[in-house]
Amino acid sequence: MQVILLEKLAKLGELGDIVKVKDGFARNFLIPQGKARRATETARKEFESRRAELELAHADRLKRAQLVGEKLAGLTVQIPARAGVDGRLFGSVTNFDIAEAVKKQGFEITKAQVRMPQGSLKSVGDHKVALALHSDVVVEIIVSVLSDAV
Repeated sequence: MQVILLEKLAKLGELGDIVKVKDGFARNFLIPQGKARRATETARKEFESRRAELELAHADRLKRAQLVGEKLAGLTVQIPARAGVDGRLFGSVTNFDIAEAVKKQGFEITKAQVRMPQGSLKSVGDHKVALALHSDVVVEIIVSVLSDAV
């Protein structure tokens, strides 16, 4: 299915690009989330008439993400977790736990914005974690996993 992107999406394209994606991805994610629209002739004409408005909204979101990113850069959050004597956790620290810890610091972060390419954290110590605030703004924070006494 061909869709018109209504915002910049990583690994997919820029605002206004017409891209071919799988039908399920378009129907179940892109279109309901308002990130894309089916690329019909009427939709293309309507998009061109609204292009300036969408670019302005995109620039505004980017600027807000950059401001939050400047405040978040270098932030250290501490998360207590139960661990054994060897420093391995009995459970793990997930993106949800990190998002909640950052929210307690006063920032609005969702678990989908937490990027953990190696998976959840399973040991005590300091770990670098990336927060994707916008497709162009990725900030690294330090998550300090502390051992709770068993």
